[in-house]
Amino acid sequence: MNDKEFQPVDKVEVEGEPTQEGPVFTPPVDIYEAPDKLVLLADLPGVEPAELDVDLKDGILTISGQVPAESETEQVLLEEYRVGRFYRRFSLSEVIDQDKIEASMDNGVLTLVLPKIEPAQPRKIEVSGG
Repeated sequence: MNDKEFQPVDKVEVEGEPTQEGPVFTPPVDIYEAPDKLVLLADLPGVEPAELDVDLKDGILTISGQVPAESETEQVLLEEYRVGRFYRRFSLSEVIDQDKIEASMDNGVLTLVLPKIEPAQPRKIEVSGG
C-alpha cells in the first residue's frame, strides 16, 4: 500500500469542558486544494444532517455533530463502536470567500467547499478631467 491510499485511523477522544455527558471525538478530515477552492472532507459516521452544525464566526469554522444513543429498550451485548459527539474547529485565512462556502452530507461524510477569493484582474482605469 502506498502512502496515498486510504489509511483508517481510530477515533480520538478530545479533552475539554463537556456541556453534555459522553465522549467528544475529533473527526478525521482530508483537505484538498484546487486553484479556485479548498475542499474539506470530514468523517462523521452515524451523524444525521439534522444533528450536524457547521458554523462560521470571526473566521473560525466549527463542525459539531451528535450521534444518537442506542435505544433504551435494548440491552448492549457487545460494544466496539463508541458513539458521542464530534467537534472540530478551523481558522480560515483571508483567501477564502466566506460568503460562498457550501456544505453537503452523504453517507456520513461532510463535504465543505471553500471557494477562494478571486484575485483582482488588471484593468484600465479611466481618468476624467475638467
